[in-house]
Amino acid sequence: MSVEGTWNLVIATPIGRQQAVLRLFMEDGALHGVATGEAEEVPLTGLECHGDHLTWRQSITKPMRLHLAFDVTVTQDALAGTAKAGRLPATRVTGHRTAPSRS
Repeated sequence: MSVEGTWNLVIATPIGRQQAVLRLFMEDGALHGVATGEAEEVPLTGLECHGDHLTWRQSITKPMRLHLAFDVTVTQDALAGTAKAGRLPATRVTGHRTAPSRS
């Protein structure tokens, strides 16, 4: 199953629901991605996909500086899982694919 495409994410954080757009694409035979939210675009690191299980890390500066680790399960055009920032409790992440990859 391909996870490529554009995904709208909702992250339920202690400071409220945060939204982001995730773009996953193949380049040189490897999966890459970027996330956009709160007026910043950041690259994904440690991006791995095994079957329907997808994990990645990203660092953000808005609304506050955090290093996040995502762990989600993808089912066709939907995903659900968690995002964890350091010692803070894991928060719920949901998303849906809005467009397939154009690669």
